[in-house]
Amino acid sequence: MLLVALLEFNRMGLGHSCRIEQWLAAVFGAGVIPLLLNAGAVALMPFYTFVFLLLAILFLFRFESLEQVHRQFGWLLFGLLYLPLLLGHLMPLRLLDHGRRWIFLTLLVIMACDTFAYFIGSAIGRRKLYPAVSPNKSLEGALGGLAGAVSGVFAAKLCFAPFVGWLDGLAVGLLLGTLGQLGDLFESLLKRACGVKDSGSIIPGHGGLLDRLDSLLFAFPVVYYLARYGYGG
Repeated sequence: MLLVALLEFNRMGLGHSCRIEQWLAAVFGAGVIPLLLNAGAVALMPFYTFVFLLLAILFLFRFESLEQVHRQFGWLLFGLLYLPLLLGHLMPLRLLDHGRRWIFLTLLVIMACDTFAYFIGSAIGRRKLYPAVSPNKSLEGALGGLAGAVSGVFAAKLCFAPFVGWLDGLAVGLLLGTLGQLGDLFESLLKRACGVKDSGSIIPGHGGLLDRLDSLLFAFPVVYYLARYGYGG
């Protein structure tokens, strides 16, 4: 999933240029997941150092347009932070005592947030939330998304996450609902900057894989630190 999302991200910003560099950045970025599983976060510094130097040397001798090097190189490095670093938190989260339950809680909350936001926004949405970035989203839909996120936390508590209290569950729902929508808006910002409607077309009617992951990218890192330090792992 991370490999495909990175390929979509690189193509979104670079088009058909730097094909080799796009693929290398995506492959090495996807390698962050097994790296975290087998070596832990301590291996990220030498790994990212190697990838940076490799891409820098490739651009030094393979650049297509001197005036575009900084933008192309910067976009690839940005992708290596945006996707692998954020989604990579899934590995240490899964290894926590209740890690699998936290992952399913996050998925449920984000899906509920997206669903409530869509239907409430479609039904009663009048005031634009952020038209410069996402003209179709409404303030009413965003508030509905927060209600859906809180409902998702409480559903998870009743079904498989009893360690989440009612009061802190409310806070967790509001936090994840906010982060999920911010993650979605951030990806919309990038798409508008690149002049594309969707990151890809792998999912008919829904765009690319990155379009499905955008909300989770902002949520999973916070869930990991919340579960690790707020709930003692």
